[in-house]
Amino acid sequence: MVLRSRVSRDVPGGPAAGATVFMPEGRVGPVVALLRRLFLALGALTAAALIVYFQRDGYIDNNNDDGIGLIDAFYYATVSLSTTGYGDVVPVTESARLWTILVITPLRLLFLIVLVGTTVELLTERSRQAFRIRRWRSRVRNHVVVVGYGTKGQAAVTTLRGDGHDVEHIVVVDTDRGRLDAASALGLVTVRGDATQSSVLRTAGLPHATALVVATNRDDTAVMVTLTAREMAPKITITAAVREAENVHLLRQSGADSVVVSAETAGRLLGMATTTPAVVSVVEDLISPEAGMSIGERVVTEAEVGGSPRHLRDIVLGVVRDGHVHAIDAPEVDALERGDRLLCVRRAGPDEG
Repeated sequence: MVLRSRVSRDVPGGPAAGATVFMPEGRVGPVVALLRRLFLALGALTAAALIVYFQRDGYIDNNNDDGIGLIDAFYYATVSLSTTGYGDVVPVTESARLWTILVITPLRLLFLIVLVGTTVELLTERSRQAFRIRRWRSRVRNHVVVVGYGTKGQAAVTTLRGDGHDVEHIVVVDTDRGRLDAASALGLVTVRGDATQSSVLRTAGLPHATALVVATNRDDTAVMVTLTAREMAPKITITAAVREAENVHLLRQSGADSVVVSAETAGRLLGMATTTPAVVSVVEDLISPEAGMSIGERVVTEAEVGGSPRHLRDIVLGVVRDGHVHAIDAPEVDALERGDRLLCVRRAGPDEG
């Protein structure tokens, strides 16, 4: 179970209305943490009772002349550690009083710290998390915002992490609590809210982000998110996924830099798999960053300037110049220039060069 730190819109200094930020924390659940403190308190109580019982000759019970029994020892430990102190069972010998000073008193302090500390922690949790979120909002820069953490969103996050993005630089926005829990389990900062609202995107730090991934389940929602994001951050890179190819032009008109047709792409792979399954395996390998081969992008080196992309050692698939992608046999990129970027096949994994 994962502890999630929540600060809602009614907390001073918290996020904008309509959004809730969840900061990832430790993986110890609240029930486990509570049981640990309960066992610690019971342990202190039992230790104090056993000390009194083994030192029972040094105690007297003003209401009973039969001596101190085990129940009497637990009774004394209970009223002593809770600072109630009725005074009916008291230490009378120097040895018993010395044990009270050196052992019972520290156990009393430990007992009170466990009980009072739990209450104080609950009371201060909201303020502490509000401070953490304000600090995160002031520091988060150059991150990637992923809207929608369904199948497409999860795959996008996996790819980003495989390409070297730290979890601190990925923020997930969704309305589903279960999906946010799954993202929090990976250590991601999550924002619960409707991404079509500018306040929610602002809470996710979109004005300071470098890229936005729109992976919603509905095409109309993707269009609205893209419109809102482009108006808020004109220079941000927006990549969106749509289910139907007929909606691609709507995403591009809304401001998306790249549009991926999920249903059509999956259909093409299914069709290819029936006749050429090996081709599908290669394509899956290229788009999986964990191992095997992958498609990467790099800057043209000084030694490659003036040469043809078809004659390089790397397998070049395209050349990016002035924001446009050109095929390697296009006459515009027959001679590479400084500032060009190459789309090439490279080995994925930790040894990737």
